[in-house]
Amino acid sequence: MNQTEETKIDSTQQSNALRNLILITLGVIGLAFIASKEMDSVREFIAGSGWVGMVISIALYGLLGASPIPSEPLTVLLSTVYGPFTATLVAGTGNMLAALIEYYIGMHLGDVASFEKRRTKLPLGLGRFPVDSPVFLIAARMLPGYGPKFVSVICGVFRVPLWRYIWTAAIPTYLGSAMFAYGGFGLLSLREWFQK
Repeated sequence: MNQTEETKIDSTQQSNALRNLILITLGVIGLAFIASKEMDSVREFIAGSGWVGMVISIALYGLLGASPIPSEPLTVLLSTVYGPFTATLVAGTGNMLAALIEYYIGMHLGDVASFEKRRTKLPLGLGRFPVDSPVFLIAARMLPGYGPKFVSVICGVFRVPLWRYIWTAAIPTYLGSAMFAYGGFGLLSLREWFQK
């Protein structure tokens, strides 16, 4: 096989992978959008489903993580159903599932150059750390907005070792989940107290 044929095969494989990735991403965004619009129904179903509701909640985090829709409202909702501690565990586990999905997406993107340019623009000098540095992996994930998704995808692109990726993602993910679960639960409890 000559180099031209190999290039054609690589190009075909890349276009097929990109097409599949786009279709999967659009499907996930559609499902996440529907779930986010029907939060009252989702709450009733989760509350009445016991441990099955927890498993479904974790799956919902996976869907929301692969979409631009934030998952924080689901964390607050879960804190009203299960209490803040269990909501923290469910949200943290679900967000870790989302992080692994984003890592997988990054593995199939492959455009290192554009991610390298974006990485150099990170605030607080985070762009000067190597991508597989624990400092970069933890601190960049704590940036509000695009931080967690950006780090997850770039880790997949650069093939950061999976175990390092998991433990550095777990620290800020579970801390953030606890902040939203306990904070949301406290605010909702305070609101109920004022309404009495």
